[in-house]
Amino acid sequence: MLCEHLSPTRRAVLGASGALFAWAFMPRFAHAAGGRDPRFVTIILRGALDGLTAVPPIGDPDYEALRQQSAMRIEGTNAALPLDGFFALHPSMRNFQRLFRAGQAAVVHASATSYRERSHFDGQDVLESGFPAPGHVETGWLNRLLEGLPAGERVAPGLAERVRGLSVGTTAALVIRGKAPVLGWAPSILKPADGDLAPRLADLYGQKDPVLARLLQEGIDTGKIASGIDIKARGGPGDPNGMEQMARGAARLIAHPEGPRVAALAFEGWDTHAQETDRLAKLLTGLDNALAAFEQELGPVWKDTAILVATEFGRTARINGTEGTDHGTGTTAFLAGGAIRGGRVITDWPGLKEAQLHDARDLAATTDLRAIIKGVATDLLGANAGHLRDVVFPGSENVQAAKGLIV
Repeated sequence: MLCEHLSPTRRAVLGASGALFAWAFMPRFAHAAGGRDPRFVTIILRGALDGLTAVPPIGDPDYEALRQQSAMRIEGTNAALPLDGFFALHPSMRNFQRLFRAGQAAVVHASATSYRERSHFDGQDVLESGFPAPGHVETGWLNRLLEGLPAGERVAPGLAERVRGLSVGTTAALVIRGKAPVLGWAPSILKPADGDLAPRLADLYGQKDPVLARLLQEGIDTGKIASGIDIKARGGPGDPNGMEQMARGAARLIAHPEGPRVAALAFEGWDTHAQETDRLAKLLTGLDNALAAFEQELGPVWKDTAILVATEFGRTARINGTEGTDHGTGTTAFLAGGAIRGGRVITDWPGLKEAQLHDARDLAATTDLRAIIKGVATDLLGANAGHLRDVVFPGSENVQAAKGLIV
């Protein structure tokens, strides 16, 4: 699977006490809808989520024949969780179901990017870069979105740069790479540094390297925001514990008045070619707990938060001979947060008859993921439609922003 690595220099990375590195903090967005102070989180599921397992269309008459022994039902052992009578939810996602019932979560089914092939590398390029075709790995759509957002009141005017975004993980996901400066954070895998380390480094660099001294001080300031994050890396981005830890730390940082307002995380391991039932139960538990961690840690700002969960493409409608699914097309995206107009499955359902499947094998995609992102960016963050069309998602002239996603 695609895993782009940065080439950080010593001036770009500060690993002091907890893998925190930063340049500064961001201003509030000037024209966010309703004068609110919003947060927007993007979670990338790398490996291609099987949307027909995450949100099974139990009301479709062709569903059980395609999934056979893997088909879910709303009764019996390990029953799916009902949503609206036609769609259900994987039993590992009880927190999401609770949010759905509270009107704070929605499903976007039969969705996809513009990509219609089945390469993880290319599919992730398209999903994270925002370009209509692979081959663009310099910047991501979320970073370009940050560049175009109107700046408002400075939260921390004494700091040098304006950081609007947060990258969570040991390497920055492509989706948030670009010119707009970002804060980086990952759960620590090292024991805490001695208390006198930071002052000693500050004194050393103050004498020898003023640029690095400034970066170090801003890293210390970031540490003050992150204080109280008692998180040690157990597992990683493909482990349920790791997912929850990443979410909890991210939430505490973006909840802070001086913290970033936009964040990107990437969870790994969603390529379920074999034994999908057990693997997805574990992975979806991690995702569900991560969403609950955001809700808990964001506290009062949850009401102004939107979380998008997206993946590069879906999986085949039929199960294969190893009780898994192969690379497909249409899939499921999730929206959660107090700012989401939830309690619904957003879809133009294409059906599961063979003639209705893409290439006679995949769930057909009827909703362009870019329309969903444009809708959230416009109504929550006050993004400009022209900037979204021309810069954030080049080549998306015919993709209109989805309406009514934000309360």
